[in-house]
Amino acid sequence: MNCSGNNEAICLLDIKKYYKKNKITTNVLKGINLSINQGEMICIMGVSGSGKSTLLNIIAGLLPATSGEYYYDHNKLNINNYHMMEIFRHDKVGVILQKFALIEDLSVYENIALPLKYQKIPSKKIRQKVHSIMKELDLDQKEDYYPDELSGGQQQRVSIARALIKQPELVIADEPTGSLDEENTQKIMAIFQKLNQQGITIIIATHDTNIASLCHRTLFLKNGLIEEKGGYRS
Repeated sequence: MNCSGNNEAICLLDIKKYYKKNKITTNVLKGINLSINQGEMICIMGVSGSGKSTLLNIIAGLLPATSGEYYYDHNKLNINNYHMMEIFRHDKVGVILQKFALIEDLSVYENIALPLKYQKIPSKKIRQKVHSIMKELDLDQKEDYYPDELSGGQQQRVSIARALIKQPELVIADEPTGSLDEENTQKIMAIFQKLNQQGITIIIATHDTNIASLCHRTLFLKNGLIEEKGGYRS
């Protein structure tokens, strides 16, 4: 495999990740080769421990790979350069984590607004954008609440709002609907589909086959390798 596709957004070549502890090596990813085109919505499935979250975290720039090459928009990223990957993540990526990663001493509004403040967007525009996405995610009555005052599903929606507010080129979502009921799951997937129609690349890790059915392709991870790929859905 090589990275040569004209419409290629992401290309991973022989990505490996292992951990050493007490002279014991745990191989999490054993050589991932993967190409994702700009504007694809990809689903990653696999049992717990198959490497889904590790792979997503490497693609998002949250975790360095042990070895391998990562190309984004035909540019090689230095996967072990924390500063470079942090800039990449802030500029290009919206990340939705399983554990929400909300800042406990910030309100719902402040958590969602944080990425825009880093971009030094004017306060008036920030307020407009935050109120708009809060309304879309049924959070408009929770502006002054703090994370510990919210249900798990509400915290998940705040995490999703924070990831999407800066209109990223790439959305990485690790079990984004795991804490949501069916109604809110449908709302979130409708938002993802709308973003995808606008050309945003989306990668979702999930156990939900209904979510997988809405994606263009499904990748199956087993024992740290991509075992098979589902057919492309137009």
